[in-house]
Amino acid sequence: MFWLQQLTNGLSLGAIIALIALGYTMVYGVLKLINFAHGDILMVGAFVAIYAAMWAAHYGIPVWFPLIMPVSMAFCAALGVAIEFVAYRPLRNAPRLASLITAIGVSLFLESVGQWKLGAGRHAFPALLSDHRIEALAERYGFYVYVSDLVIFASTLLLLVALQAIVKFTRFGKAMRAVSQDPEAARLMGVDVNRVITGTFALGSALAGAGGVMWGMKFGAADPLMGMDPGLKAFVAAVVGGIGNVPGAMVGGFIMGVAETLVAACSIPIGRMWGSDLVIVGSNYRQALGFLILILVLLLRPSGLFGRHEPEKV
Repeated sequence: MFWLQQLTNGLSLGAIIALIALGYTMVYGVLKLINFAHGDILMVGAFVAIYAAMWAAHYGIPVWFPLIMPVSMAFCAALGVAIEFVAYRPLRNAPRLASLITAIGVSLFLESVGQWKLGAGRHAFPALLSDHRIEALAERYGFYVYVSDLVIFASTLLLLVALQAIVKFTRFGKAMRAVSQDPEAARLMGVDVNRVITGTFALGSALAGAGGVMWGMKFGAADPLMGMDPGLKAFVAAVVGGIGNVPGAMVGGFIMGVAETLVAACSIPIGRMWGSDLVIVGSNYRQALGFLILILVLLLRPSGLFGRHEPEKV
């Protein structure tokens, strides 16, 4: 049952990565921009949850996950709208390199402000959910699931389904798909392109805020540089799934989470070289695994697992 336990852990981690990857893929699908500040918005969401929990406890309000996460999502949505309006909208018609450099600048700005105001150390994340595990599974099947992991997985799936419903069945979702396919044609048909882009940033940033809360819950801490690791993994997941494709981002996130967890659970020494064991797989290689998956997928399917190749017109 060891591998079943690791698979369960991987699905929990993959659900969070998939949620974060959706923000990358939504913004790229509409604006053709890689928002490298997305991971740092996740960091802001985690700290909003910490301070919201402190405020709630001070005034005797229950510190519950269903109360704290919407606060973090709303704050991050507003932050995403502000970033789009101040940093990205003036560069809408500029070369893509300018927007890319600006995205990196916004990321560094958020990290620097976080270190300045919050300090560089790690902050304990509040217990928003019960940390008990479901003993019935351990007794009957030989593996266990924590209540927090189960809620994280269920909440992530709920948000993913809700987002897919918004994209497929709402008027805003139809406008989003129209802008993604041809912004100029959408504008001529009466679609407010600026409003769609702003709404897309709000949705993506809200998902980053939710991801920040869940990441903090899973690992129990937050710091101003915490967005780098999940942000990078989510970016790889989005590219692996086919950036711009919502189901692809979901699948890519689960692939990343499960693969990393399974590799971290392995440790296979194959000999001793230069005074140390040479291990072909293990926890030291989990960070490299994502890039290995990325390279293999791009070699075999340059547009990602679910992406479609679109030839450039000249």
